[in-house]
Amino acid sequence: MSHLWHKLTSLNFLRGEQMGMGNGHRNSSGEPPILEEEALAWLEALTGRPCRRVTLYRTALTHRSVLHDHPPDTEQPESNQRLEFLGDAVLDLLISEHLFKMFPSSDEGHLSNNRSKIVNRKSLAAFALRLGLGEHLFIGDSADRQRIRTSESALADAFEAMVGAIYLDQGISGAEQFIMTHVIATLDLPRIVEEEHNHKSRLIEYAQSNHLPAPLYCIVGEEGAEHEKTFVIEVSCQGVVLGRGRAPRKKDAEQIAAREAITMLETSNPFEASREP
Repeated sequence: MSHLWHKLTSLNFLRGEQMGMGNGHRNSSGEPPILEEEALAWLEALTGRPCRRVTLYRTALTHRSVLHDHPPDTEQPESNQRLEFLGDAVLDLLISEHLFKMFPSSDEGHLSNNRSKIVNRKSLAAFALRLGLGEHLFIGDSADRQRIRTSESALADAFEAMVGAIYLDQGISGAEQFIMTHVIATLDLPRIVEEEHNHKSRLIEYAQSNHLPAPLYCIVGEEGAEHEKTFVIEVSCQGVVLGRGRAPRKKDAEQIAAREAITMLETSNPFEASREP
């Protein structure tokens, strides 16, 4: 597979060197370039399935700068912004479903935070870079092509647009296969979750390094019926309430409270204010 990847990405993405697909050029008629067999092979190597609606993938790789340079008397191309919108929703759905099934004891807060570590600009740009999407973007002549090809925003947008194109072409199963192969399989999810659930340890480390007493966790409320009770827990240090957590399990509520405490310490630390002369 690695050999095939290097072979495919070394080939011209568009028909004819003069068309310069990767550089955003078009032919003299103003018509959008046509994907060659090599490009289709590259796309199908990524998706693992035949690409039937080829124009969707061309649109997914069309940066908005192309619209600014398009001849006014020819048909206006479509940028990848609409597909980006769709792909973002598909990504959220499939990543959420995977986390929901993989971590049945996690509450909404933990699931949401773990998802945000996967579906964000930085991580999506890294996925796009790994796939080489930046090398194959349609970019307008007047734009800074090199900057756009390595732009975190442009790469993340292209990745989401590609997911949207796959969803429209291959359905939810095709999009899921792509995400499982190029997102989930590349992540160390247990490590990500461990980091998410390690807020109490981080809070203890902060207290020790700043010569503060150990944080105290206290149940301040219980909500709901006995069989579906929710615990409300506050964490404090030196009598200062730093955070509050609410969850069906006490240990999860403590982690949420600790996470909130860390956020407070990073933004408006009450202990640093008390030390000022």
